Amino acid sequence: MSDLDLSTIYRRYLDCLNKRDWASLGQFVEDNVSHNGRPIGLSGYRTRLEQDILDIPDLRFEIELLVTEPPFVASRLRFDCTPTHAFLGLPIDGKRIVFAENVFYAFRGARIAQVWSVIDKTAIEAQL
Repeated sequence: MSDLDLSTIYRRYLDCLNKRDWASLGQFVEDNVSHNGRPIGLSGYRTRLEQDILDIPDLRFEIELLVTEPPFVASRLRFDCTPTHAFLGLPIDGKRIVFAENVFYAFRGARIAQVWSVIDKTAIEAQL
C-alpha cells in the first residue's frame, strides 16, 4: 500500500468518525483491534468513541499533522471542543478547551489493527 493510499484511507476514517457513521467503522478498524497494547475489539473501540461523543457532543477529529509510512500512520489530532462533564479527571464541565492527541496506528491491509495514543493533558490543565 502506498503512502497516498494510506493517507486517503485515514482521512476517510476520520470522516467516518466526524459523521458518527458507526455502522461503517468496521470498514476502517479490524475486529480484533487493540488500543495502547490492550485488546478491545471493534465493539469496544466503537463503545469508546460513542462515549466520547456523549461526553463531548461537539467533538471533531481534525488533522494537525499526518505522516504515513506503510503500514503505519502517525497523526497529531487537534480538538477544539466543549466536554459536558469532567474529562481525564479534570473539571471541565462545559468549558471550551483546545488540546491535541498524538496517535499512532498500525494498519493490516486497509484497516487499523493497533492504536497507540496520548492526549496532551498538560495543555488542558493550563486552560483551567
